[in-house]
Amino acid sequence: MGQASFKEYQMRQDRLAPGHRLCAGCGGTIAVRNVLKALHPGDKAVVGNATGCLEVSTFTYPYTSYEDSYIHNAFENAGATLSGVETAYYALKKKGKVKEEYKFITFGGDGGTYDIGFQSLSGAMERGHDMVYVCYDNGAYMNTGIQRSSATPMYADTTTTPVGSQSNGKPQARKDLAAIMAAHNIPYVAQTTFIGNMMDLYQKSEKAIYTKGPAFLNIMAPCPRGWRYEAPDIIKICKMAVETCYWPLFEVVDGKWKLSYRPKEKLPLEEFLKLQGRFKHLFLPGNEYLLESFQAEVDRRWEALLGRCEA
Repeated sequence: MGQASFKEYQMRQDRLAPGHRLCAGCGGTIAVRNVLKALHPGDKAVVGNATGCLEVSTFTYPYTSYEDSYIHNAFENAGATLSGVETAYYALKKKGKVKEEYKFITFGGDGGTYDIGFQSLSGAMERGHDMVYVCYDNGAYMNTGIQRSSATPMYADTTTTPVGSQSNGKPQARKDLAAIMAAHNIPYVAQTTFIGNMMDLYQKSEKAIYTKGPAFLNIMAPCPRGWRYEAPDIIKICKMAVETCYWPLFEVVDGKWKLSYRPKEKLPLEEFLKLQGRFKHLFLPGNEYLLESFQAEVDRRWEALLGRCEA
């Protein structure tokens, strides 16, 4: 089956029902709704979910906001849980006890993916389970109070890296998790966000779900509370993340790196940073060197990505 058109995607059933408690302007909701729309009509899914904002806001036993089967698991074992379900499914299918087509999709925030759940994720990918792990990356432990994670960008103001007289925010650069997943030599890895008409997100989600074997999607999903922006600004923030090359769009298919979008004119990083309250200290007099340092890191990673894609 070929990839669906924009209209066909939009007409598909919403598998995340509107009965949830996520914040207005939450990127996690947008990510989940649109990933699940990539499922073909008639196909069923088992949705896994690591503890985090998404879980506490879409699940209160015995109710969930999902139209598909749903499993909540602990912070650290989303990869292990879904890999076990996938193994059981194929064993039952081999015995003829299950005939329906199921896909296995698990969601985790960056805390449950980059950090606490990384070992479980790495194991599931290395073992080759036929599943998709989706990280909705909002760049901190938002559910528990906006603590820094290894996905938090450098100089971000969080509750555990507070800006003050002795601190300029988080001193370390964010972990490049998509590259780490690509190093597992799995069939499909992609990085995306909410850009344009969402077709980049739709198409990469469909590829991930219907690629045989393990797949990993990293989706930048802004958080209005942690990033400190007004809810309507979320799409502009995502656009600036891409246009400044802070969050480049790419995929890795069977080890081959492919750039999905290259800005006609790469914008300065401050166009992305100035839209967020967590970076307001970078624009104070005397902090120009911090902006220059952050820009240099983004430029370095962009050039490294271009080298991988052109190799």
